[in-house]
Amino acid sequence: MSGPDLAPDLRHVETWLFDLDNTLYPAECEYMALIEGRMTDFVERYTGLARDEAKALQKRYYTEHGTTLAGLMMHHGMEPKAFLDEVHDVSMDRLAPDAALRAAILRLPGRRLVFTNGSTGHAERVLERLALADLFEDTFSIETADYLPKPAMATFEKMTRRHAVAPEVAAFFEDSEKNLAPAALLGMTTILVGADAADSTADFVHHRTHDLAGFLTSARLKEA
Repeated sequence: MSGPDLAPDLRHVETWLFDLDNTLYPAECEYMALIEGRMTDFVERYTGLARDEAKALQKRYYTEHGTTLAGLMMHHGMEPKAFLDEVHDVSMDRLAPDAALRAAILRLPGRRLVFTNGSTGHAERVLERLALADLFEDTFSIETADYLPKPAMATFEKMTRRHAVAPEVAAFFEDSEKNLAPAALLGMTTILVGADAADSTADFVHHRTHDLAGFLTSARLKEA
């Protein structure tokens, strides 16, 4: 399927997994730009590199290791807590509750979990800001993953074991295409979320949408 789905058949799904950043809120609000700026500040200060070099290193570590943090830990022996605390210490003014998304998630039958490369504290703050915190059973964060980020298969396997997730009846919503590949290999239904989702041609992406609330509202679900 090459374009967005109008009425996706998700009647088999019993566990709903959602990425956090740029998935449960639109990337267009540019909240992540604030965090990325803080990451550049941290890398510049920590490594002593010029700012343009620090930004390039930040991006390279993200590409090669899944997160900038993972690269800093691997190549510089950095302790993660100070990094996570600093980069997530940004204004949340760009985030706002979405009543339509809340209603759409609320109608989903079964369990709902957040699966993020962000920290537990960051996830808690964002979910509270979005008025979604009470809709999720738990969050599998970068700390829970022992700092091994998506798309590492070991992290997906750890998440499924920890939360007793049966992949064949699970759906995973993500804005990062590469993070959907291991989910599909495990047998999950994958949904790419974002403004450019319809452009994806990856065979491991089963559904694509630029409107998460609309997608969930129109989906055919398992009857209670």
